[in-house]
Amino acid sequence: MGLEKEIESRLISAFAPQTLIVQDESEKHRGHAGYQDGGESHWRIVIGAESLAEMTRIARHRAIHDAIGKDIIGRIHALAIEIV
Repeated sequence: MGLEKEIESRLISAFAPQTLIVQDESEKHRGHAGYQDGGESHWRIVIGAESLAEMTRIARHRAIHDAIGKDIIGRIHALAIEIV
């Protein structure tokens, strides 16, 4: 399973989101710090889930990081999170 599907699967399990987009944006960062050939270094997540609605911005980000897991977070360089 690719990293995109792993991230997606973990977020679905944790939040049952109504909206979920997981995008590998690595190519937009070619030549920048953390870029690696083959991608999977820079990610954008757009997520909408009722369970995130009452949390503060920081709590949402922490919950998403926890759901993705340290094993994946440790393998990526950047993660942009948009809550909708």
